[in-house]
Amino acid sequence: MTMPITADDNTQRSRNIIRNLKHLEGPMLPILHALQAEFGHVPDEVKPVIADELNLSRAEVHGVITFYPDFRHHPGGRHVLKICRAEACQSMGSDDLADRVRQLLGIDFHQTTADGSVTLEPVYCLGLCACAPAAMLDGDVYGRVDEHCLSEIVGEIGL
Repeated sequence: MTMPITADDNTQRSRNIIRNLKHLEGPMLPILHALQAEFGHVPDEVKPVIADELNLSRAEVHGVITFYPDFRHHPGGRHVLKICRAEACQSMGSDDLADRVRQLLGIDFHQTTADGSVTLEPVYCLGLCACAPAAMLDGDVYGRVDEHCLSEIVGEIGL
């Protein structure tokens, strides 16, 4: 029989992650990314742990987390689909793609499908401006995304 994971277990896991990275110059962002990779989001209960380990106020930690749109406050879906919302992609049709993917998934940006399979997020540049519009699914980047390509991407998720 497996034992349930407790808040104390999460705190200890968080402390281990933080202690492994706090030696870096400017360690906050690498720590936040590592915590999100571990938990699927940055849990509220780790904010005071980060503050304590980095000798910062909780307000400073909260400010960084809320400033960057990549950090989630709730667990994401099994898949994360990002649609580029930067100007180059908008000029090449990403607004229409965003509308279509919201329709296909039945959710808006920063939401997760009811079955927990997909989280839809905006991103403000994937570095594929010459191949706009762009999207990213679970770290795989797609350029020149059109309706057909979008259907294939959503198909990879299994919807």
